[in-house]
Amino acid sequence: MQTRTLFPAGIALALLLAGCSPATPPAPPDTRAADAQAIRQVEADWLQASSAKDVEKVASFYADDGSIFLTGMPVVTGRANILAAFKTLMADKNFSLTWPPSTTIVVSKSGDMAYSEGTYVMTYTDLKTKKAVSEKGKYVEVYTKQADGSWKDVVDIGNADGPATPVKAK
Repeated sequence: MQTRTLFPAGIALALLLAGCSPATPPAPPDTRAADAQAIRQVEADWLQASSAKDVEKVASFYADDGSIFLTGMPVVTGRANILAAFKTLMADKNFSLTWPPSTTIVVSKSGDMAYSEGTYVMTYTDLKTKKAVSEKGKYVEVYTKQADGSWKDVVDIGNADGPATPVKAK
């Protein structure tokens, strides 16, 4: 008799406990396409600021602890140091930096990190010859999503395809 009473009570308890287990939370929405578009806009705004030699605006695209790794230069870390580096670069009358839209933008599934890659052309005055030279290269940018939803560059890696070449007089 006791077995017949305990069996239904055991089933009822199991059902009650199963009903109390937490439900699996829904998967967060996939925002990767929108995030990639936001990064494309960041890079377009960045190019515009670079073309205008707006040093403050250029530095604003970096995270506070961001780093740049450029050919022939030591690593520069921290937005204040990046600002100082770009002030020096952009003070050069021959300085220009252009790049077409990134060939690749990949956003992590979690939506908090992304990278882009592409090519660039930088023109500057060679310190030895005092003449304008042009450097072609490729880059990788690593971004993190900030608390406000914006994207900031944490790692900026650019490397030249070869030695800079003299710019032909116009």
